[in-house]
Order: sequence, then C-alpha cells, then structure tokens
Amino acid sequence: MRSRSQSLLLRQIALHAALAPLALIWLFPLWMMFVFSTMPDNGIFSPEIVLWPSTNFVENFKNLQADTDFIGAMAISIGVAIIYTFLSVMLTSMAGWALARYRFVGRSIVIAIIIGTITLPFSVVVIPQFIMVAREFRLANTWVALIVPPLFNSLGVLFMRQSFSMMPGELFDAARVEGVKEWQIFLRIALPLARPTMAALAIILFLVSWNNYLWPLLINSKPGMMTAPVALGTLIGLTKVSWGGIMAGAMLLTAPILVIFVALQRHFIAGIAAGAIK
Repeated sequence: MRSRSQSLLLRQIALHAALAPLALIWLFPLWMMFVFSTMPDNGIFSPEIVLWPSTNFVENFKNLQADTDFIGAMAISIGVAIIYTFLSVMLTSMAGWALARYRFVGRSIVIAIIIGTITLPFSVVVIPQFIMVAREFRLANTWVALIVPPLFNSLGVLFMRQSFSMMPGELFDAARVEGVKEWQIFLRIALPLARPTMAALAIILFLVSWNNYLWPLLINSKPGMMTAPVALGTLIGLTKVSWGGIMAGAMLLTAPILVIFVALQRHFIAGIAAGAIK
C-alpha cells in the first residue's frame, strides 16, 4: 500500500510538473493584457520589455468611459447575456426533451437538419437575418433584436437531447401512470435531473452572448444600445487608436468571465462529463 501511494504521489507530481508550464503559457497573454491596461499608449509600444503593472489604469479607464460610456455598455451586455442565457437554456431544453422522448413523423429528419445547421457559418445567415429583423420586423436598435434572433442554439439542443436520452424512461412512465401531466414531468422531474448539463450549457451560452460582436454591431446603430464589445471596437479610429483604453476595456470584459468560470467550474465539468458518459 505504501509503494502504491508513493507511486500515485509521483504520478501526480509529474502531471502537475507537466501541466504547470502549459498553464503559464495560457495565463501569460492575460497577464500582459493586465500589464498593458496599466500603461500609457506610448508605453505599450516601448521597445523595453515590461512585465510588471504600471499606474495608468485609472487614467485609461477614464478615457475609455469618456469615449464610449463603457459602464452603460457593460450593463447592457450583462442584461442581454442573462436574459439570453435563461431563455436559450429553456428553449433548447424543451427542444431536446421533445427530440429525446417523443416519437413523431420526421423526427430523424429534424435531428439531421439541426446537425446540419451546426456546419453553417454565421456569415451565411447574417445578411438574411439582418434584413428580416431590421427591415421586415423593424426591430433594429431594440433589446428584442439583440436577444431573440440568436436564441435557438443547435449545439444546445443536441446537448440537452443527449442528457434527456440518458435518463431512464421507466421513471417518466411511472409518473404518467400516476397521472402526472407531461409539462409537470418535464419541469419537476426531467429538468432537476438535467441540472448539471443545464449549468454547463448556461455557462457556454453566457460566454457566447458576452463575446458576441458581429450581430450587435449590425443590428444597433444607436450609441445607447451598444454592447461592451461593440463599444470597445469604436476606440479603433482612422487616425487615433486608444490602445490603453482598449486594454483596460478588454481587462474589464475578461475579468467577469474568469470569475464566473472559476466559481462554477465544478458544475461545468460535471455537466460536460454527464453528457459524455453515453
């Protein structure tokens, strides 16, 4: 037993020794982004190699706020991401439940179409989607245009379908025998069992909404409706680029995501593992 424990300890030490440099390689760009956010514009392009923070972060943030109202843009991004994540998780869960537990004509065709949509790049559908939302529905510069068009997520549907397919059908049949209605089975039995998968999907969808740049850029032309990535992009002008403000804004955009992932990584890993068991 002692030799086995020592062997396990040596393996763990070797594993951490191999992964530590990889972690440092991944963290180094984030660290340099933080360092650049604390430096003036002329210091960022200095020929000297600077690895430690300076004292110009507050000034960069003031310039960023004066140019873009970044706090307001962050508030819009947070609101859009939260609403989008909740609605998209519920929509994909209902679609995944129907595809996993109900048999109907054309079910395999629907699944094939959903799988096929994953291969389509967003650039293929963005122009017809923009024409439909902005010209036909006249919803440009509204929260509806920001949230509703990207709601249906094909990968999320397949993700939830896999989770519901792994659940024992006898459990739901017993509930039907007891007279439980279908919507109650879905809300009170299926969704609680799929909580780890829903948590992982919610993190992914929140990241998708938080980092979304192209669609908010196209559908909104009012400064008061800009999301944070779009507001950050406005700092790149034809004659002037506020690199210090861009680095400060990028740092503020990245920090919440890192905090959320570290706080919820247990749920994320559990949900991914639960979807990969079958």
